[in-house]
Amino acid sequence: MMASQVLIRPIITERATAAHERQNKVTFEVSPASSKHQIREAVETTYGVKVTAVRTLVLPGKLKRRGFSVGKRPAWKKAIVSLKAGDVIDFFAAE
Repeated sequence: MMASQVLIRPIITERATAAHERQNKVTFEVSPASSKHQIREAVETTYGVKVTAVRTLVLPGKLKRRGFSVGKRPAWKKAIVSLKAGDVIDFFAAE
């Protein structure tokens, strides 16, 4: 899998931002078929940082209703990536 297929998007929430600032951990939505090794390689090549650990979670899809019809959002995979001390990924930097 290519790096662009592994990493779908960074997750920017209040909780993820706090972990990024305090513990140097970055959260991504990743492809459900990707492994921890593929996630590590994708982050290192895309952002030029050193990854020390990768933790993954598979989150179940939620049921959503509109009137009588019921649909289900798909399950998705989240990866919490720990970076080496001194390495930083800045998502809001102007280039």
